Amino acid sequence: MPSFDIVSEINLEEVRNATENSTRELSTRFDFRGVEASFEWKSPAVAVKAEGDFQVKQMVDILRNQLVKRQIDPRAMQISDPEFSGKNCTQRVTFQEGIEKDVAKKVVKLIKDSKIKVQAAIQGEQVRVTGKKRDDLQAVMQLVREAELDQPFQFNNFRD
Repeated sequence: MPSFDIVSEINLEEVRNATENSTRELSTRFDFRGVEASFEWKSPAVAVKAEGDFQVKQMVDILRNQLVKRQIDPRAMQISDPEFSGKNCTQRVTFQEGIEKDVAKKVVKLIKDSKIKVQAAIQGEQVRVTGKKRDDLQAVMQLVREAELDQPFQFNNFRD
């Protein structure tokens, strides 16, 4: 019986590369000349530091653009509230991996409500979908891609 897994994975090596590219872009930006600003890669998170809240927001946008260039979905980013210490502002950007229980339940409910003839089961941090026809499985893939669940999904282990 054909099956596949719905997962949410991030390539942390590409995140590190995007962080390094963001640091390079920061050094060339005119509006950051003479400003103490930095990206710090602390796997699996990035610490964004600058002198002001506005600059930190700009730096998060730089990081988001670099992630898109590296084919990493920015919806995987979880941005913490800014922390102020002295004249510096710091924000932590973490990356969500795995599907949480409540999101997995929403995915299973979405699949069951669609009336496509497949079975969906939560297995840890992934959802296994099985069905008799490949076309049904591909319809489920399309359904999950189009759903607005604020998390990127990948489909792997497609078996006939």
